[in-house]
Amino acid sequence: MLRRDPTSLLELRREAEKATKELEDATKALRDRQAKIRTSEKELSNKLRELQAADRAFAQMRQPLSDIVGLLYQQPTGGDLAGFLSGDTSEETLQAMASATQIVAERDLVLAESSRLQAEREKLAAQAQELRADRLLSEAQANAEIEALRARSGKIVKSLTQALVKLGVKVDKSGQPAQGCNPVQVGMSDQFSNGLIPKAYLCPLPQPGSELRGDAALAFISMNEAYKKQFGKSMCVTDSYRSLAEQQSVYYRRPGFAAVPGRSNHGLGLAVDLCGGVQQFRSAQFNWMEANSKKFGWFHPKWAYVSPFEPWHWEYDPKLGSLL
Repeated sequence: MLRRDPTSLLELRREAEKATKELEDATKALRDRQAKIRTSEKELSNKLRELQAADRAFAQMRQPLSDIVGLLYQQPTGGDLAGFLSGDTSEETLQAMASATQIVAERDLVLAESSRLQAEREKLAAQAQELRADRLLSEAQANAEIEALRARSGKIVKSLTQALVKLGVKVDKSGQPAQGCNPVQVGMSDQFSNGLIPKAYLCPLPQPGSELRGDAALAFISMNEAYKKQFGKSMCVTDSYRSLAEQQSVYYRRPGFAAVPGRSNHGLGLAVDLCGGVQQFRSAQFNWMEANSKKFGWFHPKWAYVSPFEPWHWEYDPKLGSLL
């Protein structure tokens, strides 16, 4: 089934994330399969060593029987058994009879063990052949799937990058968004503490000097395009991601109007402070944001309506954004 190529920026982001996840899952599945095959091959190797040990034990068990048979064959024709057949029950005759009985019993054991070992050899040989064939087939299928996923992922990421360029996001010489941002690996930024996210895990906005976490950045860029259609210009941004040092600076400069350093959503790359009219409560720009921001995963938090009153502060909700 052919999938329609995404067109909007939000669709591109979602498809890029999905393609990346599928590629990661397929690669992990291949590694898991290879690990299981290695375990099976190790078990098979142990079985083969056990079989070799059984062969050696079998050879040791068979040697006494060969010795007995050789001694009996060296006796005159009929030997003491001939006396038994003629009614002679001397000690020698009884000993010969016991030896013959032992030979028959030992022979039966040897034949049974030989049959068991042969069946075990055949079973192990079939398992080895099946395991190798399964390994080759599984790896070929998995590699083909991974190559197809890698090609699609590359195509989506390329389309995403091209779309970002058209929307004013700068890219570096490698063709990636400036600062090495990878907007499809959003979850990786969660490993860093508030205000300590490296530049490589933040994505630039069209507004110079502004940056956010990957998913928030793409959603903001899409919202900015809709805003431009309404007001004829891009949104005005006074603040976006804040490092821990920047949070401390703002906290001391504006007491009561900034979160305790290390607790601000700005430090997570999920908040912006806006100007250009949005900062004025019930302005046309503010009302437009209030009516349309959730379409892009953004919202004005309840606390910002009252305490402290900050009409300029807007936040991105990853859960809301994932549903769009």
